[in-house]
Amino acid sequence: MLSRRLLRVKVMQMVYAHHIQSDTDYKIVLSELQHSVAKAHELYMYLLLLPSALRRMAVKKIEIGRQKIRPTKEELNPNTKFVRNRAILELEKNETLNAYVESTGISWFNDEEFLRTLFNKLLASELYKEYMNSEEDSLENDRRFVFRYLTHELPTYDLIYDHFESESIYWNDEVQFEMSLAGKTVKMIEEDNGQTLEILGVYKDDEDKEFTENLLRKSMSGYDEAFGLIKKYSLKWDPERVSLMDTILIDMAIAEMTSMRELQVKVTLNEYLEISKYYSSDKSHIYINGLLEKIVRQLFEEKRILPAQLQ
Repeated sequence: MLSRRLLRVKVMQMVYAHHIQSDTDYKIVLSELQHSVAKAHELYMYLLLLPSALRRMAVKKIEIGRQKIRPTKEELNPNTKFVRNRAILELEKNETLNAYVESTGISWFNDEEFLRTLFNKLLASELYKEYMNSEEDSLENDRRFVFRYLTHELPTYDLIYDHFESESIYWNDEVQFEMSLAGKTVKMIEEDNGQTLEILGVYKDDEDKEFTENLLRKSMSGYDEAFGLIKKYSLKWDPERVSLMDTILIDMAIAEMTSMRELQVKVTLNEYLEISKYYSSDKSHIYINGLLEKIVRQLFEEKRILPAQLQ
């Protein structure tokens, strides 16, 4: 369910924590990694529940308006397009999503004040006004509105990132990615398919699960070798001053190249260089790139990297 890059980031975080704590074995770190990945899946499910939570708040608003002693004409005859949104109603039928809610108890109504803030921002948005005023009344239009909300409107709210960060330390890195996944799921909604609509699992497939756990195991066991190679090829750098994060990224790249021979070396190198730009110092990617080029040559000569991996 997470992209390979985000899975690599999850592993990186676990390996980093392992070295900082220095007293955790593989089984403990693996358990923490599995929990971290499961939390990412929880965020995806949480986002899929948001349109329904907002719809129910709209229903409540309409009911309150109608019960006023002197309701306005608009309150007596409200625009019910949003509360009738076919895509949201289909999603509410989904067996997988409902079973997940029942088993975990997650709900937006556990934080109703924040939900109300999101609801008010929705009502004030141009996206909502355009949708409500449109004469088009179709599943396609309903689905497009929900998709655009999750992938275009919601990501512009700074408060959503602050909220998720405060809710879980595991939700710092993948909020926008999970929004895009939730949007893609909404795009799959068709007439009467909500009940059986495919909801993404914790991992995309067994290969991704195996990739993640294997990368963790190899990175934890190969750290000393990686540090030795850093000492060997760091001619202009004091290896003792190389940041722990840079060493871990080099270690992970080596582990991936030597244990997952179906992957192209250039793909692996690019992934860790991109990760370093976000998680390490400004010039780390230059240092890591130069060092890994030398290490790749040695690993190839030792036949630990196959010719096919370099094509």
